[in-house]
Amino acid sequence: MDLFDYHAEKTTGAADRPLADRMRPADLDEFMGQQHAVGKGSLIRNAVENDRLFSMILWGPPGSGKTTLARIIASRTRCRFIQFSAVLTGVKDIRAVIDTAKEQRKFHARRTILFVDEIHRFNKAQQDAFLHHVESGLITLIGATTENPSFEVISALLSRCRVITLNRLADNEIKLLIRRALADDKHGLGQTGFEISDEAADHIVSISDGDARAALNALEITTMDLAGTETRDQPFEIRLEHVENAMQRKAFSYDKSGEEHYNLISALHKSLRGSDPDAALYWLARMMEAGEDPFYIARRMVRFASEDIGNADPRALSITMDAMEAYRFLGSPEGDLSLAQAAVYLATAPKSNSVYAAWSRARETVEKTGSLPVPHHIRNAPTRLMKNLGYGRGYKYAHNYRDGFAAQDHFPEKLKDTLFYHPTDRGEEKLIKQRLEKWRELKKKS
Repeated sequence: MDLFDYHAEKTTGAADRPLADRMRPADLDEFMGQQHAVGKGSLIRNAVENDRLFSMILWGPPGSGKTTLARIIASRTRCRFIQFSAVLTGVKDIRAVIDTAKEQRKFHARRTILFVDEIHRFNKAQQDAFLHHVESGLITLIGATTENPSFEVISALLSRCRVITLNRLADNEIKLLIRRALADDKHGLGQTGFEISDEAADHIVSISDGDARAALNALEITTMDLAGTETRDQPFEIRLEHVENAMQRKAFSYDKSGEEHYNLISALHKSLRGSDPDAALYWLARMMEAGEDPFYIARRMVRFASEDIGNADPRALSITMDAMEAYRFLGSPEGDLSLAQAAVYLATAPKSNSVYAAWSRARETVEKTGSLPVPHHIRNAPTRLMKNLGYGRGYKYAHNYRDGFAAQDHFPEKLKDTLFYHPTDRGEEKLIKQRLEKWRELKKKS
């Protein structure tokens, strides 16, 4: 589809198009969010305004504005704009685009912008088919993907594109979008007479999870469900129960910045600490259904892995980090299961707060004792002067001793024989405790 086809589509059959499509912004000033990418002075804005476009990959979650941004670029450029979906396109179609691009450049001196939606679905052969033409400048590629391009786009093509990361829209941006749609007489629902309560808007924000398209679809479904109740003379307010009925999703009592937010994360943390996987799953589900930021939950579980499990099971930290990355890769709902798996693992792992306690003791000691000098034998000695001053003298290289252990002090003299870490007899820490007790006894004898 070129630029003229696009404008024809925008001006015909408007009433039949979904609200989310009708509300697409026409220029960057109307674009919701993503100011790091499209704000004043940004790389994309400067490229669009000066018609000096470059190949790029737009990476972001659903409803973050990837396709909309590509269409805004299409409306502002003098280039020929072609769009297709990677799902429906083969190598033959790509070659046809290349042939057209060559004709446009030869006979009309026009560049070609190729927008590929869901570019991560292209296989290697399809990506290779236009790699050379991106490199030569025949085609300016704009790819859109919800998947990490590092994994899904071949490195040769990725190196010739700028990756622009788009974020989920913030709650206040989604709410503004909802109210803008209700007030817009031309493209939105302004002529219906609908208004919306804060509670109803908050529920749409919650179930849309930062997805602008999902939010507008939910609003449209709700208004369709209320068809016939609105009047032109008297505004009709969309209330929470209207959205719940239309979307078949009940709003949970939850305030991300209020008391219930802290109550629920506390309940999750204490259920994990109490080795109760069933309760942990319940509180995790409560928070996820209420619209809590999954990465906030993941961060708290990563912290838990060190604070309440520590070296009793060192794998807990890795598994929780892997769960967070899996969620980042998959998103919701597919990625929800990775967080649930981590929660069950944390709840059923052996517990120890020894590292947490040791770290607290070490920080308290530093605050009390200040900047004590480093003992000479463990100082770095890169110069002759330092060596002459005794830096590094007497240091015992552990690998030269039996069992890789050399009995020597590493503390400042004032803190000699201080102990911070006291491992438990639980899990892997039992083995750590046995090794430490042996080494500490050897140190005493020396």
